[in-house]
Amino acid sequence: MKFKLKSPFKPTGDQPSAIEQLTKGREMGLSSQVLLGVTGSGKTFTMAKVIEKVNRPTLVISHNKTLAAQLYQEFHEFFPDNAVSYFVSYYDYYQPEAYIPQSDTYIEKETQINEEIDKLRLAATTNLLTRPDTIVVASVSCIYSLGNPAEYGKFILELAGGASISREAIMRRLVDLQYQRSDFGFQRSTFRVRGENIDVFLAYEPFAVRIRHDSRKISAIQRIDPLTGKILAVTEKEVIYPAKHYLTETFNQKSIFQTIRNDLERRVKEFKDRGKLLEAHRLNQKVNYDLEMIAEMGYVNGIENYSRYFDNRRPGEPPYTLLDYFLKPYKKNWLLIIDESHMTVPQIRGMYHGDRSRKNVLIDFGFRLPSALDNRPLTFEEFSTRIPQTVFVSATPADWE
Repeated sequence: MKFKLKSPFKPTGDQPSAIEQLTKGREMGLSSQVLLGVTGSGKTFTMAKVIEKVNRPTLVISHNKTLAAQLYQEFHEFFPDNAVSYFVSYYDYYQPEAYIPQSDTYIEKETQINEEIDKLRLAATTNLLTRPDTIVVASVSCIYSLGNPAEYGKFILELAGGASISREAIMRRLVDLQYQRSDFGFQRSTFRVRGENIDVFLAYEPFAVRIRHDSRKISAIQRIDPLTGKILAVTEKEVIYPAKHYLTETFNQKSIFQTIRNDLERRVKEFKDRGKLLEAHRLNQKVNYDLEMIAEMGYVNGIENYSRYFDNRRPGEPPYTLLDYFLKPYKKNWLLIIDESHMTVPQIRGMYHGDRSRKNVLIDFGFRLPSALDNRPLTFEEFSTRIPQTVFVSATPADWE
């Protein structure tokens, strides 16, 4: 589907010239362009017209959640028939894991997740893998570590009317996709069993999927209102994507766990050789607990600190981020717009160093393996090598733009 902008307004003033030049610049292969305009001059509408003319998946990065939400709302109104997604940090409250050596104070990671934003984040990655007419409005969270898009794309449950599959097999696959069975409380990322029906409340959509089963095969697939049970649509096929971005294949776990334990043994030996028995005991206890939780539940709070092992990355290798969900299906045939670039670009530059300094302390005192350093935002150099043709939007662009 092509991007179709719907608005009663027409480009005026300098807007037609800006739209034409930006579109022509992309066709000429220019790697970067700057859209200069004062506040209230219609830069957002100009961006929307460029997206429509270029007709490529687009990532719009803003420097804070409030402005990103405003842009998301505006683009959603401009493109009601296309997939407009919102990708920002899903924490209403976030206290990162930290250690203060001076007072011997360990601060456990504590978070409060906004379920609606989590749903929108999952919808963004799902849309990118299924629809080329996708716009994602994001904060700088888009450069932070995220699950491997190849693995995320493989973790799906494909349903079709008439397919011969047992109810038990469907439920096992839903558990693999991090959906939890909840026969009494039906909420996002859960499923329930009612007689011959399996109802799945999708993690990334406002509706649920009802799978009707006649003990031998799927007899019907329906989209329902999760609150009232009202049938919204009947479909021949349905694809269910994971409820979380970090997932692990059970058949790979044995070799991955062995690699983690090998690194744990080496690190514990290093601590003991240096006389740091407390740090050695602390690390051994922490890692073994995490591995037991992952083996039993498929997930643990802080699993992202082991992402390098599950992604099969080498030490120091860049993590997968939202950019990879663009790069995997579209290579560099997509558009990047950096809004308020005089503020956003410096933010992108600074994220890596702040994250690393905090984690070095955790690693030095035995709270995390060195692999925690690989759960990180991209460096600015890594970000620069991944981006496609870019439009910087600002009223006061810096010298770099």
